[in-house]
Amino acid sequence: MNKNRSIQTIVAIGIGAAIFVVLSRFASIPTGIPNTSLETSYAVLALIALLYGPLAGFATGLIGHFLKDVLIFGSPWMSWIIASAMIGLVIGLISKSINIEDGVFGVKELIKFNVAQIVANIIGWFIIAPTLDVFIYAEPVDKVYSQGIVAGCVNMVTIGILGSLLVTTYAKTRTEKGSLTMED
Repeated sequence: MNKNRSIQTIVAIGIGAAIFVVLSRFASIPTGIPNTSLETSYAVLALIALLYGPLAGFATGLIGHFLKDVLIFGSPWMSWIIASAMIGLVIGLISKSINIEDGVFGVKELIKFNVAQIVANIIGWFIIAPTLDVFIYAEPVDKVYSQGIVAGCVNMVTIGILGSLLVTTYAKTRTEKGSLTMED
């Protein structure tokens, strides 16, 4: 990774984490399940992860969710913070195979993106968050797995709709590699 790319990634993590916090505070909708909301912030996390890779996705999810918890709830809930970080990491793992910087984001890329985000949400919310809730906080199993399933499902829908729109729109702002020709 070159120096400019490293600086861009660090800046993206900072901006992504800040947007994650703001959207979590002002653009989330309660689901009716305690402490579980539809979070628009995960669409931005998915975009950052896809643009800058797994490390940026992991760090954005970790820092963004940590700051959100501290600022909104007063203390961090580490199991969910780790789940958010892992979601960013998993989505970021496909960043090499979907290069939206080249302006290409067709049906094949859209499907790959959504399969990755669904897998990421299953890992993060169906497995990591509730399991760590039980081990770290001694939370009731039925409660935390219900919360995890609801959080995972609403995040799949959020990323599937808003994340896909963000990524598609971003890709349209890029010039497709090889699409420009020189005039005589």
